[in-house]
Amino acid sequence: MAVKGGREESGLGGGLDKALAKHDARLRERGLRVWLGAEPTFTDPRSTEPEWIGAAEGPTKAARAKRLWRRLARPGALALRTIGRQYPDEEAPRWSFGLWERRHGGPVWSGPPDPALRPEGAPPLRAPAPARLRDVLAAALEAQAFETDDALPHRLVTGEVALDDPRLGRPPLEGRPVPPAGLRDPLAEEGCRLVTFGEEEGATVLELPRFEDVDLFLAFLEVVAGAAHEAGVDALVLRGHGPPVNERVRWQTITPDPGVIEVNMAPAKGVASFHADTARIHAAAEAEGLAPTRRHYNGALTDSGGGGHLTFGGPSPDASPFFLEPRLLPRLLAYLNQHPSLSYFFGAPAMGGSGQAPRPDEGARELFLELELALERLERAEAPSPELLWGTLAPFLCDRFGNTHRSEVNVEKLWNPWLPGRGKLGVIELRALRQAPTALHATARAVLFRSVLARLAKLPFPLELKDWGHELHDRFALPFFLRADLEAVLRDVEQAGFPVERGLKAELVADPHRVVGEVDLGAPGEAPLTLTVKQAVEFWPLVGDLTKQGGTTRLVDSSAKRLELLLRGEGGRVGRARVGVRFGDAPGGGPRIFGLPMVQVDDGEREAVVFGGRYRTFVPNPGLHPDLPAHDPLELVVEQGGLAWRVALHGWKPGGGVYPGIPEDDAEAAARRIERFVVTPLEAPPTQAPAPRSALTRYTFDLRRLA
Repeated sequence: MAVKGGREESGLGGGLDKALAKHDARLRERGLRVWLGAEPTFTDPRSTEPEWIGAAEGPTKAARAKRLWRRLARPGALALRTIGRQYPDEEAPRWSFGLWERRHGGPVWSGPPDPALRPEGAPPLRAPAPARLRDVLAAALEAQAFETDDALPHRLVTGEVALDDPRLGRPPLEGRPVPPAGLRDPLAEEGCRLVTFGEEEGATVLELPRFEDVDLFLAFLEVVAGAAHEAGVDALVLRGHGPPVNERVRWQTITPDPGVIEVNMAPAKGVASFHADTARIHAAAEAEGLAPTRRHYNGALTDSGGGGHLTFGGPSPDASPFFLEPRLLPRLLAYLNQHPSLSYFFGAPAMGGSGQAPRPDEGARELFLELELALERLERAEAPSPELLWGTLAPFLCDRFGNTHRSEVNVEKLWNPWLPGRGKLGVIELRALRQAPTALHATARAVLFRSVLARLAKLPFPLELKDWGHELHDRFALPFFLRADLEAVLRDVEQAGFPVERGLKAELVADPHRVVGEVDLGAPGEAPLTLTVKQAVEFWPLVGDLTKQGGTTRLVDSSAKRLELLLRGEGGRVGRARVGVRFGDAPGGGPRIFGLPMVQVDDGEREAVVFGGRYRTFVPNPGLHPDLPAHDPLELVVEQGGLAWRVALHGWKPGGGVYPGIPEDDAEAAARRIERFVVTPLEAPPTQAPAPRSALTRYTFDLRRLA
């Protein structure tokens, strides 16, 4: 009997650059331009402070983000502090640190650095000189200089505008709520530019107006840089409106999100450049002590908690593949519906209709039927316009509260007239993705979904929806069936001419993060029976008055846990084996063991049977079923050929006691997981009774029904 502590993450070895170049070449040869981006999220795996557990902001997060900002800044890039997102339950926008640069080299900024980006050991800053900078810049721009009594009092304005215009006295953007209609710059819309100056962090501050044209913005920056040097400014905080973007420049931001720091990557033309950017971001985060994974007290490993979304679009809104190939988005919705692995395999441990990325078929029944009609009408349309695509599909891509940001396929930025400034970008976001553990894994996912999009753009796919019913959350909660469906997707894209290279494929299907424990059972000299217990997908329900659950959070009952039990062997031994679950003691004494109706499956290598188990891990307050007790440990019994074993899955330290803090590293976390997976031989096989029908579904035994 040998207990295993999990499996190593698969690697690609050499040839990664070649594999990515092949993928990019295939799309170019087929005339496809599918740009892609991501939003990797990182946490402090050693901290239990609120800002690294669930709060968006906190006392150290901005400083850590600034250091990450400095690590990512290339020479000649523009460091710009802009206005971040503001959610309904927040009083002010979040901070945002951005980097704007040319795609093909060459500087965009030659002026003084932001104080946060100055190298360590730099000489002390000279006194700020906002008025001096204002006057030098006003002369260079032939602008009107004036003063106000508010914050950032030193001001200039270009263009034909009277100095008594009340708009010239507007307060700074920093710290102000974002209007419901979004940030606007009415003066800039009239061809005038209001620039304000002040002091911050011992440095001069310049707040930028809005620019819509990249070349005009570049020219303005050149004048500002020259004026700053002439005025003797050695550190300059540039903040204000975000910069203009086109195919020639890149814009990347670092922002806070609950429990994490999020890097909003600049879109990449292909997966080769995407991987280079992703690897650089992961390396910078690691150097700052931030991680894409979190270690828990009991040794469990999860992703950072912030998600790992992927975005797809084109070099410009007009060149979006979803508009050039108007069948692509409807086909994608149908394809995702028919392949649940793309919704769940790369997702968080809890998904479903109450999660961050619900599928359309996890909502109201009547909406699913209406989506079928919507797809039928788009199929009949000769050339659906961007307005028709967005107007037809957006109502179905939201959660049960109508929140369009929470959807497996987010089309907020596709062709949305209600999202000023960034609603009509021709972009979709795939949100059913946890944060990838490595840059390589993130790239492998990008290749997979880009291959799916290429296949759907160039080959027909029926716009038909499969009504999975209960099977969606029963069968496809189990990793075995998710992997089988994912392998079917990989075969499909290969047959379509967009194969995922073998090493990347191995990276995709590996799921070591799910392995709770694995053990080889059997007598010495015999081919072993291998029992693998994996974390399955769970679907946590919402709790409370649903009409009051607005804002950025939802109250769910997270007490249920689902596991997959997979037994593999050779020589017919699996068919003769029995797997049971212990639930208390029988009335006459002795353990009460319920046998599980294991489902025979095709493992591709060995004989295999599989089944799922659900149980309650703790009693939440508030939560559902307040009188339902927790079940710990979960005890399994495996018997075959007169031999039997007890497998106890402990949620916490066996025998009681506490762990001395969060594991210091992954090795200590693995040791704690192994400690909680206890296997002992049984002298005599215990009697098993059939599992009650009330606790059974086709693929899962729910122990909560017996409590």
